[in-house]
Amino acid sequence: MAAATPRAQGKTPGKPGIARIISASLIGTTIEWYDFFLYGSAAALVFNTLFFPDSDPLVGTLLSFLTYAVGFAARPLGGVVFGHYGDKIGRKKLLVLSLMMMGGATFAMGLLPTHATLGVGAPILLTVLRLIQGFALGGEWGGAVLIVSEHGDDKNRGFWASWPQAGAPGGNLLATGVLALLAAVQSDEAFLAWGWRIPFLLSGVLVIIGLWIRVSVSESPLFLEAQARAEAEAARAGAAEKQDAPVVEVFRHNWRGVLTAIGTRLGENVSYYILTAFVLVYVTVHLELPKSTALNAVLIGSAVHFVTIPLWGALSDRIGRRPVTLIGSVGMAAWAFAFFALVDSESFTVITLAVTVGLLLHGAMYGPQAAFISEMFDTKVRYSGASMGSQLASIIGGALAPIIAVELLKDYGSATPVALYVCVTVVITTLTVLVAKETRGRSLSGQRPAPEGASSTASATIGS
Repeated sequence: MAAATPRAQGKTPGKPGIARIISASLIGTTIEWYDFFLYGSAAALVFNTLFFPDSDPLVGTLLSFLTYAVGFAARPLGGVVFGHYGDKIGRKKLLVLSLMMMGGATFAMGLLPTHATLGVGAPILLTVLRLIQGFALGGEWGGAVLIVSEHGDDKNRGFWASWPQAGAPGGNLLATGVLALLAAVQSDEAFLAWGWRIPFLLSGVLVIIGLWIRVSVSESPLFLEAQARAEAEAARAGAAEKQDAPVVEVFRHNWRGVLTAIGTRLGENVSYYILTAFVLVYVTVHLELPKSTALNAVLIGSAVHFVTIPLWGALSDRIGRRPVTLIGSVGMAAWAFAFFALVDSESFTVITLAVTVGLLLHGAMYGPQAAFISEMFDTKVRYSGASMGSQLASIIGGALAPIIAVELLKDYGSATPVALYVCVTVVITTLTVLVAKETRGRSLSGQRPAPEGASSTASATIGS
């Protein structure tokens, strides 16, 4: 007879329990995104000089962003591997492993010799560590949002699940803040010589704190229930039946959910990396302004982003995932052009306004996303499905966005083609969401009935 699950024993977390789960997930994702975004900021500001010194500024930056993109290329593989084992042995173990891998790779970057010391070996080692970062982050996102989604209730899932999403601007805020502080207290020469290493080495301390918090959380009750059901069914059958790997199951039966997740994330992903990574290049290289101008603008924008993401998630619990996402995607299509016009003013105040409004609109797409994508898949394949949809979008979205933007700027000498590129991607997201099913209120356990009180848009055509 299968052992009783936590829910069967009356141990479903209440508000104190879900608060603890959210805290552990948020702190872990913040640290992982700090590591990942720290690389993006360094790629825009120093890696072009330290690891690719024999190129003109924009070409060196392009090469630096190519190693940045390698991290995204590894994310789907991480999503497959972590998703498979996360659906087999649990969410918690994989979240601990992803944090250790990410933190270790980032700490090692702070110890790397540069091109001046090691020659071509330096960018090769940098690329290997970036691959490890990407692999780890590919497994982090799905597990972090699912362990919160599967602990919380159906009514408030958008709000609860949006907190791990806030780890992205939280990590960016932390990474940009550390870099901005160093830029303020160090000369450019000192920062290039050794100061850039400090934020990477700091990751080692942050990971220890994150692990201490993350190991204390309980496993997802929905996962334990699904695992107990599977074991009971196997026992009744007299032997364990051979089952397809979760990733195979996803592509066989839930491919519409994967495509919907990719389309939903595309414009959100592209716009975010233009607003936070490419803007550093545009302001410092194209406009030739101090790097502190761009860093402080992103710092302020990220603070607003961090606070408002849960508010967008809460709004999606009231009016639906689709309407909130559409506010962001339609707004971003228009703001892409206003954004660069404002940045071209070369005024710190106006640049900060441009970044902040852009990130506010991005939050409308990003806040409901964790709940929206989680609700597309069944428990036994949810980690794999959510991870694959999310990480495939990251390759064609976030990985290529800075590279395409830098190339467009290099070829045309204008930001207009970049704005058009962002506009096209958010239009794709808009069309995807328009034809997707509304998922607000959908149960994550067993059968997934249509949500009570959902609007008639829930009858749209795409969904698993």
